[in-house]
Amino acid sequence: MKEIYLAGGCFWGAEKYLSLIPGVLETEVGYANGNTANPSYEDVRYRGTGHTETVRVRYDEGALDLGFLLELFFKAIDPLSLNRQGHDEGINYRTGVYYTDGADRPVIDAAMGALQKQFDRPVVVEVLPLENYYSAEEYHQKYLDKNPTGYCHVGSDTFAMLKKALEERAR
Repeated sequence: MKEIYLAGGCFWGAEKYLSLIPGVLETEVGYANGNTANPSYEDVRYRGTGHTETVRVRYDEGALDLGFLLELFFKAIDPLSLNRQGHDEGINYRTGVYYTDGADRPVIDAAMGALQKQFDRPVVVEVLPLENYYSAEEYHQKYLDKNPTGYCHVGSDTFAMLKKALEERAR
């Protein structure tokens, strides 16, 4: 099982989206790469801890390669938007790819290069080693499963796009 940490704005929608990808075995929402230990949501949102809302993704690399996982992740975010996704704004909503295995960096760099070629402005997705990660409170875990009508910047069109991309890949 491999692990990667992906920040795509509000972690509720990002977690739901990533959990639907075949080969993803486990997702968990939390706070990454900030400057305090064990932050709460209130700390991250209102007290400037520097963390970003992040999804820890554990996946079967035999069933899902990191390059394709990142390609799908990039389709669910606005990679040109700094510290904002949808209506959510602030440093805690920045986008990022955080890795724990240095061997993943060339794959991440290749995916970022392919992403950048799609735009004439700079992509602002952070790519950094994971410095720290803390699980979010239980009420945030699988939030959209528990609250199907909850707010999500990842809309139904994005979920439909994921379904189509997976169908095309299966052919």
